Amino acid sequence: MHKAASLTASGLFAALPMIRRRARLSVLLLALAAAPALAQDRAPAPQVIGARVTQQLWSDAIRAPGTLKADESVTLSATVTDVITAIDFDDGDDVEAGQRLFQLDDEEERARLRAARATASKAENALRRTAQLQERNLSPRADVEDNRAQLDEANAEAAALQARLTNYRIRAPFSGRMGLRNLSVGTLVTPGDTLATLDKLDVMRLDVSLPAVRLTHIAPGSSLRATTAAFPERTFTGKVASIDTRVDPVSRSVTVRARLDNPGKRLRPGMLMQVELDAASRQALVIPEAAIVSESRRHHVWRLDEDADNRVERRRVELGTRRDGNVEVLDGLSRGDLVVVHGIESVRDGQTPELLGILDDDTDVQSILRQGRDAQDQKEKGQGEEGEQERGE
Repeated sequence: MHKAASLTASGLFAALPMIRRRARLSVLLLALAAAPALAQDRAPAPQVIGARVTQQLWSDAIRAPGTLKADESVTLSATVTDVITAIDFDDGDDVEAGQRLFQLDDEEERARLRAARATASKAENALRRTAQLQERNLSPRADVEDNRAQLDEANAEAAALQARLTNYRIRAPFSGRMGLRNLSVGTLVTPGDTLATLDKLDVMRLDVSLPAVRLTHIAPGSSLRATTAAFPERTFTGKVASIDTRVDPVSRSVTVRARLDNPGKRLRPGMLMQVELDAASRQALVIPEAAIVSESRRHHVWRLDEDADNRVERRRVELGTRRDGNVEVLDGLSRGDLVVVHGIESVRDGQTPELLGILDDDTDVQSILRQGRDAQDQKEKGQGEEGEQERGE
């Protein structure tokens, strides 16, 4: 028995180095396992910016090209043959309704008018004399009636010549902007010759051709937005004014006409516009597109649980249509939920990030980041001043 005890003790002494090595290895493994957690505890919380899930009036957009036309447009031409004696506008001038634009040589017509008025005056004198004689029974009543008829005929001739004189003065039929003129004083013009163009540009007509199947989605009063490559920084807004009563039997399309305000008169007739019409509206949940994280055909967002210190929760969502940087949420979120829109690449499920701010109509990401930087600078400045005071003491 004593010999067996001696053997056991010697075995334990021999195994002690191995036991110590295993113990040290276990401690090392535990330290390595705890290191990420300790590092995570020491790492600063990621900074994020959030946005609320809002409920908005939403509509599916119908996109199509459109062509601009002036609200009023006319090609001016002469109705008589004669020579231009005056031009009262220059290229691109804004003119008022009734303003004279061209004057044609009307001296011959004026001479005829003077002759007609003289004939009318002569007929009036003859009528007066025969009327006086008829009152004394010295002239037959038939002479009075003949002279009255001659006077009426002379007055009618003078009125016709006076009306013809207006054909020699070409005036603006409405207020607008003149186009380029290609004629000069002294040019002989004939009926049908193009003299100039005049367009009313303060309001534009926009004609859009849409498939007839879209007729149930649009109506007069529907809003639209239009852009053009000529002014890529501007979005022009307007409303549908009317819908053509006929469908093209070849293309099966219908023309929709809208009216656009044209501030500064920058838009011009003939321009191509990319149009986006609002179809039937509905209430929808909407979030900024920046909040969406897409993986293949699946989408999710980082939702902040405000009841748990803004703990991050991965939430799968189903999306609808997109428009102007926003996207419709069909399922997965509720109105008022808070989602991450900036910093989504640095957050993980279960984390508690630092919320810098929440987007709304009066703020944007840049302003919130700027405020965050200013606050951090103030904090570091305050800590530096405290350190200097402690060193001074």
